[in-house]
Amino acid sequence: MLLDTALREDVTRRLARWPVQRAVHGEHRHAAVAVALCEEGTGAQLPGVAVPPSWSRSAALILTRRAATLGNHPGQWALPGGRVDAGESPQQAALRELAEEVGLLLPSDAVLGLLDDFVTRSGFVITPVVVWAGPARGLAANAAEVASIHRIPVAEFMRADAPLLEASEDPGRPVLRMPVGDGWIAAPTAAVLYQFREVCIAGRATRVAHFEQPLFARR
Repeated sequence: MLLDTALREDVTRRLARWPVQRAVHGEHRHAAVAVALCEEGTGAQLPGVAVPPSWSRSAALILTRRAATLGNHPGQWALPGGRVDAGESPQQAALRELAEEVGLLLPSDAVLGLLDDFVTRSGFVITPVVVWAGPARGLAANAAEVASIHRIPVAEFMRADAPLLEASEDPGRPVLRMPVGDGWIAAPTAAVLYQFREVCIAGRATRVAHFEQPLFARR
């Protein structure tokens, strides 16, 4: 799957038709994450994910491992993102966080649309913002927030064994994980990735608000 004009048009069209479900914030803090479509480049740099022989123009998503020194979810997988500041839209916050965390500056017209809000156990309402990042060369991790940056091919999220579901204490809320290489990513990030796969790539109407996070990701 190439990161080309046809893919951009498909994703934009599907998001335009998607009836986004917004969550009531209440006492939750509002955050936004960037689901950034980019070129695979030199690859994901992860065990079990093939390394391209040269710069790859296959479609990928930018993910990070959070710095071990962070107070919230240290060391966990994440999409670039953070709190929505006063006076900001989720779109503006996602673009700002991309610049702050991985050094990627994008214009406002890079935003393709929104996915559903996801309410986390740790007190956030997360708004996923899908953006077109293009080649995204020269990414640089902000060491205060990001331990590493990974360009994970979209094809990896289309695996037949994804998603991985297991029972939680609530029968109606299975724990969701997305396999990547020899490992996996947990909800809430996995829930956003799964809905991106379903809505933006597969064109399937799939909700994810009912999925649960594993215990370690709830703090």
